[in-house]
Amino acid sequence: MSPGFAAKHWYRLSALSLLLFPASIVFYLLVRLRRAMYALRILRSAKLRVPVIVVGNLTVGGTGKTPLVLWMAEQLQLQGRRPAILCRGYGGSEGGPREVARDDDPARVGDEAVLLALRSGCPVWIGRDRAAAGAQLLERHPECDTIICDDGLQHYGLARDLEIAVEDERGYGNGMLLPAGPLREPAHRPVDAVVINRGSGSGTNQSRRESSGRATKVFAMHLQPQGFFPVHDPSDAVPVSEFSGKRLHAVAGIGNPQRFFSLLMQLGLDPVCHVYPDHHAYTPGDLAFPECDLVLMTEKDAVKCTHSGRRDLVALRVDARLDPAFPEFLMQGLHGRASA
Repeated sequence: MSPGFAAKHWYRLSALSLLLFPASIVFYLLVRLRRAMYALRILRSAKLRVPVIVVGNLTVGGTGKTPLVLWMAEQLQLQGRRPAILCRGYGGSEGGPREVARDDDPARVGDEAVLLALRSGCPVWIGRDRAAAGAQLLERHPECDTIICDDGLQHYGLARDLEIAVEDERGYGNGMLLPAGPLREPAHRPVDAVVINRGSGSGTNQSRRESSGRATKVFAMHLQPQGFFPVHDPSDAVPVSEFSGKRLHAVAGIGNPQRFFSLLMQLGLDPVCHVYPDHHAYTPGDLAFPECDLVLMTEKDAVKCTHSGRRDLVALRVDARLDPAFPEFLMQGLHGRASA
């Protein structure tokens, strides 16, 4: 489903979303049935020997999970823990389980997995079966004492100690489940915390809702630009002044491309913007723009273009900034949990 379709029909009430509403009821019933089968232990979740934190979202599309995972990995390392990251490897051809190297091919292991390996400083593994991948990860890296699962809120085959849902400014759209709306699960589905990407500070660190006896905390997060770098040499830097007088184009193959374009405009740039599907595999023709001096892109796009041979591709590095109360919540949530 294209980004344009999603924006048009998932984030407002339309004739098509109403037409698809009966299908969303069927989807809802299947979701409830699956959760009930795990609750009744007809289906079983595998428990790993270390705490597992799942960072996911209730909606389809990017909400900022990967920057939050990177922030959490850094924070846990500062606290003396040894985290590892587990992800699906979405967009890659390999199902795993396997470890991801910094120079791996994103077409094989997924763009997010390569980005996590480049920036996290901790082991990163992919696997369609998260429990099996987690078990092999711990066998290979027995020193790891925490696993952060990037996405996987709906992957109940892996037991988890903390569930964190990430939302963005789009919220839950029209409030309907797939395919009529963007929700993978009902909005009232209980989690331990909600992190709102670029949300206002009001109401953070307060109970957002209480469901099944679990109070949900809400924390604000925003993405802070850390500077531009040439895609062919990420160790270098490109000052914003370098863009003065240049004909700029920008591409985004992420879940919410408008967020990236808005960030560029906040930095005083006004590029011609091009939207591609999430996890898009770029071809040379995709980046061949007339009257263009530089092409700006996200870090997730950049890992797929490192070996393109182009010297006019520039990426923006961003870091997550969290509500000051979130680190305390995280460490309290892990306190007393079993570790290696």
